[in-house]
Amino acid sequence: MAAYVTSPPRSPHAPLSRPVDLICVALVVAQSVYLVTSYLQGVWLTAPDGGGIPTDFVNVWAAGKLVLAHHAAAAYDWPTHKAVEVTALGHPFDGYFGWHYPPPFMAVAALLALLPYTLAFIVWAFCTFPAYLIAMRAIIGERSGLLLAAAFPAVLPNFIDGQNGFLSAALFGGALVLLVDRPILAGVCIGLLTYKPHLGLLIPVALVAGGHWRVIAAAAAVAILMALLSWAAFGTSAWLAFIGNIGHTSQAFLANGWADFGKLQTAFGLTRTLGFGESAAWAVQATVTLTAAAAIVVLWRSDAAYGLKAAALGAGAMLATPYLYTYDLVVLAVPLAFLWRMGRTSGFLRYELGGIALACLMILIFPFVTAPVGLAAVLIVAALIVRRALSTNPLAPAAA
Repeated sequence: MAAYVTSPPRSPHAPLSRPVDLICVALVVAQSVYLVTSYLQGVWLTAPDGGGIPTDFVNVWAAGKLVLAHHAAAAYDWPTHKAVEVTALGHPFDGYFGWHYPPPFMAVAALLALLPYTLAFIVWAFCTFPAYLIAMRAIIGERSGLLLAAAFPAVLPNFIDGQNGFLSAALFGGALVLLVDRPILAGVCIGLLTYKPHLGLLIPVALVAGGHWRVIAAAAAVAILMALLSWAAFGTSAWLAFIGNIGHTSQAFLANGWADFGKLQTAFGLTRTLGFGESAAWAVQATVTLTAAAAIVVLWRSDAAYGLKAAALGAGAMLATPYLYTYDLVVLAVPLAFLWRMGRTSGFLRYELGGIALACLMILIFPFVTAPVGLAAVLIVAALIVRRALSTNPLAPAAA
């Protein structure tokens, strides 16, 4: 497949072009203004009557409160957990924000629950955000990476919901940055990422295909240690409750669509949104997952540039899971960052910058279109990676 470089290679320390710089600044300002305005209008963090606004973060704080009260297993009991959420916000609300994380993440929830709800929300969001920025800056290799990361449209929904996208992106991106030169630290990051296991479905596939055995050993050691410590701290009952809750969660969100199938940014979600049944959705998702896994095996066994392998794993991991929401799309910044670095150092391929912009636009329009537009963004990024991998241009696979 022929490919053409439409921008010359540049030093990774060269400033961003004026249009890119202005667009990024505008996005950062717009997202900041939106958050401040939402707070002042009483639709984010705190309502006009002083009560809390229902968001995903309330499930973390409520679970932490139950842990502190020595009832960790009760976090997986939906009625009990919902009652604590109501207490956290100071008023009843429709719906339910479930606690679906494995017991090791309860330690984080308990620490946050030591603080008042609103303060805990702020601490969580604004402490994980810098970790995300640092990881993206490390991938891109220049200070402008901070601006690019802050401007990424998935940042806003993560702030609004108080979700863990920043942490996931920091751990995923950090692992890929460290993997070659510091495999043990990379394994630590991957082990910590097991707090959200569905994001890591393809990580073992890539590591085995690439022969990164030290990373695998370190990740396994950290994951096992976390499991043992959580078992010692929260008891067998918490683990049994978590395992028993997996089927309940799958039934509620994947079978019954409690959170609206249009909000699931996956092949599964798209299939259900189009009106097909659960069996068809699982068949489509399995096809996408296996295709992504096969592509990762081929690429990670090849002599392709590491940056290309890392970008592919980041995009593939998001395609492989059936359970992905808009706030999880912060992780898409990882493959985008690797693509950006390759483009800056070896030249962008024709339409590559346009593809990156289109992917960001898909995420930006989600509040106005309740549909799996985030899946479209991931597919666009995946297509850009495939195009660069298949490019015959000698500059295209230059090392990141």
